[in-house]
Amino acid sequence: MITSKQRAFLRGQAQPLNAIYQIGKTGFTEESVRGIEEALNARELIKIHVLENCMYSAKEAGALLAEELGCECVQTIGSKIVLFKQKDKDSKFDLKNLTTL
Repeated sequence: MITSKQRAFLRGQAQPLNAIYQIGKTGFTEESVRGIEEALNARELIKIHVLENCMYSAKEAGALLAEELGCECVQTIGSKIVLFKQKDKDSKFDLKNLTTL
């Protein structure tokens, strides 16, 4: 669970990112979930676009993915989802020091 300061920091870091994955009318397939998981493991912070013809809203899709992948849904805004899963080693994001700011 991340704090509100950590969430705000991650939202700022995600703002310039482009969506690297799209969820469409087929919803989540095994391959799409695996692809999103690989992207999270490589990048830690990713943005996903939920298309209008998807059977899930962005909030629903974000919650389902967070539960399935064990990650944090940092933000859902419009049709975009921001997911975060911190690496155990060599993480680009030092969230522990944000609580003391």
